[in-house]
Amino acid sequence: MSVAAESAAGLAAIRAELLAGLTGRVVEIGAGNGLNFAHYPLAVSEVVAIEPERTLRRLAVRSALRAGIPVDVVPGTAEALPVKSEAFDGAVASLVLCTVRDVERSLAELRRVLRPGAELRFFEHVRSDGRAMAAAQRALDRTFWPRLAGGCHTARDTLAALAAAGFTVESYRRVSLPERGVRLPTSSCVLGVARRPDAAVRR
Repeated sequence: MSVAAESAAGLAAIRAELLAGLTGRVVEIGAGNGLNFAHYPLAVSEVVAIEPERTLRRLAVRSALRAGIPVDVVPGTAEALPVKSEAFDGAVASLVLCTVRDVERSLAELRRVLRPGAELRFFEHVRSDGRAMAAAQRALDRTFWPRLAGGCHTARDTLAALAAAGFTVESYRRVSLPERGVRLPTSSCVLGVARRPDAAVRR
């Protein structure tokens, strides 16, 4: 399904936009089957891709072998990243913050491993602006959807969570998937850039 969505839902273009301009060492949480890897710019010197699920990790390793940059696929969870503090020039969260068990802890870990001033690129399912759709999302999240969709929660407020975690959201735009046609509870997404403040910034 994810491979088919690359063209049918326009995900390939979104992945390219998400990753454009990244440089240096990058950590990607919840890398899944590695569909982002082909879109990393050549200025990225290394990607450390964290993926907890064994089958997806095997698929990610295959994708890493085809990537144009070095990619190291590593077991681990977003809530306890197996990497050193302040070791990365950038981070990527792509359709993963909707699935993690603890958003607050996951974002704290991302802030820990990023160097001061480094970027976090995010593309995530979020709560709809429409009241009726938001209500439908909450109903799904309380019932069968997380069990059916690998823990996905459709109604999380990612922008608020980023701000609460101490990130500065520099830019974002709303994205609908698919871009045309019937809107689904999973259609509402946000694509953007947040930044870990410099060490001099106090909260």
